[in-house]
Amino acid sequence: MFGIVYGLPIGMIALASISGQWNDILPTHLTLAHYAQAFRAESASQLKISVLTGVVASVAALVSGTWAALALRVMKGIPKRILDVVFFIPSAVPSVSIGLGLLVAFSQPPMLLNGTALIVFIAHFLLISAFTYGNVSAGLTRLPPDYEHIAQSLGARPFYRLRHVTLPLLAPYLIAAFSLSFAMSMGELGATLMIYPPGWVTLPVGIFSLSDRGAIFDSATLTMILGAATLVVLLGLSRIANKATARA
Repeated sequence: MFGIVYGLPIGMIALASISGQWNDILPTHLTLAHYAQAFRAESASQLKISVLTGVVASVAALVSGTWAALALRVMKGIPKRILDVVFFIPSAVPSVSIGLGLLVAFSQPPMLLNGTALIVFIAHFLLISAFTYGNVSAGLTRLPPDYEHIAQSLGARPFYRLRHVTLPLLAPYLIAAFSLSFAMSMGELGATLMIYPPGWVTLPVGIFSLSDRGAIFDSATLTMILGAATLVVLLGLSRIANKATARA
């Protein structure tokens, strides 16, 4: 069942990416020409833009989400619940709603961001920040309090405890939060499609444009490249997370 639900669609996309002609159940001609063409200027630029957008948005979401999780850690009761809900609102609405909201909010002076790359970064940040906050908050609840209490009893100041005790213990959760945020940013389409400027086209937008024009083989090729690039980054981050867990 797992292979049918997940493996079959991926396999068909992979097969389409190396197809030169497909008029029957299976393609009648296989070629790597689509991959050779994909690494030319336009597609390569879209991949770089996607990676850069994902990294910048994920770093910003990680910093803000960690800061918020640490700040709300000491809060209790209804105020904490209200702020939790506020952080998760962007993830509870369709991404196209985020895109439309940004268009309405930033299409007039003095905050005219429509037509700039910055509005894309803001959209991705809003869409992934809730998941970063949730991961870090979950990690904080699992941290053993003994280490922080011992450091405090020895006279360690709050910033020293944060830098040398809390964050090192939280490192696996921070890496996991960044990994999830990056993966989501790399595949984001709905909001980006509404707000992207001509000079800042992400790879999912490029894939959508190709498929909309009927270039299925080319769009399948870019889909495989997008998935492979995301997987490589996630595997690298997974190794770093395993080392951080072993040190902790």
